[in-house]
Amino acid sequence: MQDIKPWSKPLMMLAGILLLAGCSEPPATASVNSPAPEVAVVTLAETTVQLTTELPGRTTDFLQAEIRPQVSGILQQRLFTEGEQVAEGQLLYKIDPAPYQAALSSAQAALSSAKAMQHNARLKAQRIKGLLGNKVISQQDADDAEAALMQADAAVASAEAALLTARINLDYTGITAPIAGRIGRSMVTVGALLTANQAEGLATIRQLDPIYVDLTQSGNELLKLKQQLRADPTSSETANMPVELLLDDGSRYSATGRLQFSEVNVDPGTGMVTLRAVFGNEQGDLLPGMFVRARLHHGSNNQAILVPQKAVSRTPKGEATVLLVNSANQVELRAVSLGKSYGPNWLVTDGLQAGDRVIVAGLQKVRPGATVTVVSAPDGE
Repeated sequence: MQDIKPWSKPLMMLAGILLLAGCSEPPATASVNSPAPEVAVVTLAETTVQLTTELPGRTTDFLQAEIRPQVSGILQQRLFTEGEQVAEGQLLYKIDPAPYQAALSSAQAALSSAKAMQHNARLKAQRIKGLLGNKVISQQDADDAEAALMQADAAVASAEAALLTARINLDYTGITAPIAGRIGRSMVTVGALLTANQAEGLATIRQLDPIYVDLTQSGNELLKLKQQLRADPTSSETANMPVELLLDDGSRYSATGRLQFSEVNVDPGTGMVTLRAVFGNEQGDLLPGMFVRARLHHGSNNQAILVPQKAVSRTPKGEATVLLVNSANQVELRAVSLGKSYGPNWLVTDGLQAGDRVIVAGLQKVRPGATVTVVSAPDGE
């Protein structure tokens, strides 16, 4: 075998490299541009919203009366069923009338006696007056007879007053309902000794249809509300403002009420003002003492801007921001001021206007300054 020369080895390696280079394809140099991210936007427009204020409240009876005896005696009868509806003037309790019937009979006898004495005094005064002209009796006798007649008249008047008192006390042995309403449980039973005007009531009647709802609002908020009502000609007056009631479970009460009045002073301890609304309660669904929320309707805003809640983000300081797409399809960050919520939207009070395109989908894919591809969000987004 022939020996390979030392200088030939580098030449053979170079030839192999060139052969491999000639067989390989040239690398691709074309670059592919990534597409702009796609975002869904909602174009804002002016709309009409109802202006409302929600306040906490508690229901309270329209009328309430505690039943108490006006005369003393033994309770003979209870004439109602606890919890039922009673009418004004309905007989509820009966006190033993025997002593008061006897007092009435005594007063009648005393009046008859006084009238008899009055009759005798009148006849005597008339006879003496006739004799006075004949100089048969003195002027003093005539004056005495006139005074006796006046005393007899006073005795009759006193006896008549005593008879009236006895008759009133006898009537008071039947305790009646001073108002119509639903009566609660009885605090006494038959056989109890009752005392006139005692501290403990026998029962309580509450009129629940209509029913009051007492609301509380800070004095400053009430002042702002009144200023807003004065500035908006479409707003309702405070004293006749419609009120919607929300029950404790979140459901809406069927009837709409009216704001009746607001208290004339601010509680110095809490800074709150009490407002009172009145509602119909034919079915008796509302009972005194229930916690509720009332929604006051005080006009409308015909140029409101609503932004979807999912388009709003918060900074670490709690400031609200949204991402917009400008006319050049570039993303902008915008700080906004928000008011009340209306369904899935916020009412915008500052920072946005009609025609702005707010990003509601694809927020995670973009940053301020980025160029995007814009599509309209589906209805309901």
